[in-house]
Amino acid sequence: MHARAFLIIGAGRFGTAVADTLYQAGHEVVVIDGNEAAVERVMTSATQALIADGTEERALRDLGASNFDAVVVAIGNDLEASVLATAASKDSGARRVVAKAPSSLAERILLRVGADEVVRPERDMGVRLAQHLITPSLVDSFRLGEAYDVIEIEATGELRGSLAKLRLRNRFGVQVIAIDRAGTLDVSPGADTEVMPGDRLVLIGSNSAIARLRQHLAD
Repeated sequence: MHARAFLIIGAGRFGTAVADTLYQAGHEVVVIDGNEAAVERVMTSATQALIADGTEERALRDLGASNFDAVVVAIGNDLEASVLATAASKDSGARRVVAKAPSSLAERILLRVGADEVVRPERDMGVRLAQHLITPSLVDSFRLGEAYDVIEIEATGELRGSLAKLRLRNRFGVQVIAIDRAGTLDVSPGADTEVMPGDRLVLIGSNSAIARLRQHLAD
């Protein structure tokens, strides 16, 4: 795996979780925050943790923001600070800026000031929970661009038998791109591949196609 480098602005719960996950995966992670106590808490979850003002362009330039694969603006509910940090990151030459937003209004503002991507953790987790409640066999899902979804779903109920027999592409417009069986991943399985109880299917399809499949499984 090729190690990448990330700069995290904000050492709160969200920033620390992002930093720790990236760091444990073997990537270089630098975390900055203006609060000394917060910086001390995140030191074991990052390559380097520094006291610095992430809203200042000069500070970000000094840190070499343009050399990181991505800058994550993980500031809490302070919209002004998030906007300033996002703008400063772009002005300092950051290749990609991902910002956390507490609301739809904040999301629109952050996109306008230069964020390449905006995440809303509370909303996203709420959506995932609702999807799981509707479709208990759903393991995970994420959006691929604006028009496509990728989901991982456990083989239960009628999702048994060969892929040719299941005819998921013809019936719903979704394609099985992998099957996880007890930790062994079968990528691009053939039509004669048998889906067994406990298998996890990874499927891709348009938003509407995935929605049709989910509705069918929920019925």
